[in-house]
Amino acid sequence: MSIPLNENIQTLKWVRSGRFDKKIQVTTSDEIGYAGDVINEMTVGLAEREKMQQSLNLAKEVQQNLLPKRNLKIDGFEIAGKSIYCDETGGDYYDFIPVADGDQQKIGVAIGDVSGHGIPSALLMATVRSSLRQRASLPGSIADIISAVNRQLVQDVEDSGQFMTMFFMSLDTVTRQLEWVRAGHDAGIVYDPGSDSFSELGGPGIALGVDEKWNYEDNRKKDFSKGHVIFLSTDGAWEIFNKKGRMLGKEPILDTIRQNASSPATQIVDAIFNTLEKFRDGMKLQDDITSVVIKLQN
Repeated sequence: MSIPLNENIQTLKWVRSGRFDKKIQVTTSDEIGYAGDVINEMTVGLAEREKMQQSLNLAKEVQQNLLPKRNLKIDGFEIAGKSIYCDETGGDYYDFIPVADGDQQKIGVAIGDVSGHGIPSALLMATVRSSLRQRASLPGSIADIISAVNRQLVQDVEDSGQFMTMFFMSLDTVTRQLEWVRAGHDAGIVYDPGSDSFSELGGPGIALGVDEKWNYEDNRKKDFSKGHVIFLSTDGAWEIFNKKGRMLGKEPILDTIRQNASSPATQIVDAIFNTLEKFRDGMKLQDDITSVVIKLQN
């Protein structure tokens, strides 16, 4: 009896070290033989889970590579962003995109939030990213760009129930005029350190993938000056909860922006995420979080 028992123990040691290819040769029909059958079934299950985890890790790596590799500092603008996901992959997204506008080359900043989480949302995010980048390289207003992306997305998500909110902004590095389209996404927030005041970049527009015939509108604002901070985010940032069940809300984030407004955009983003981490204190995220900060320099 000691030989099959020792074999069971040795196989468990192999499994513990990650060797799921080891199997017990069951030669008895007693309790030790039954234990061997259970261990073999467990090993198969663990191997499948390990394979699935490897696939998820690969998907996570691919998705992370779709996000901007570095923050931008260009012609009077600092632009920084960050994403964290509640699962291995997620539906949050941000991007920095060259926008064609005649002889002028503008910088597009996009942030979006796909309904749901996980692999399906990540795939839809990648689809929208590709569609937006392709359309932004062609002539047309940013409203034309988003309307075209929406028409394509409606076809892609037909009968699936999926959709995506987006805030897309174009920065003119010469005139400092900002144009934006709001597609069902939370409004952008502008902090003016001179007056110590916040204002919103709002506007009409429904989520992408809902109505193929919807024509999006662009909005414009020009009176920006050095030191202004623009904050774009998905709602996961202020809808996080701590261990006491309390939701953060926007005010602590706005306070963080105010306190760090003199810092570079990258440091402001880091300060915001530090505020979020400190508040949730290890509480598991229920939603993805993505934030972008744009700061106007000289």
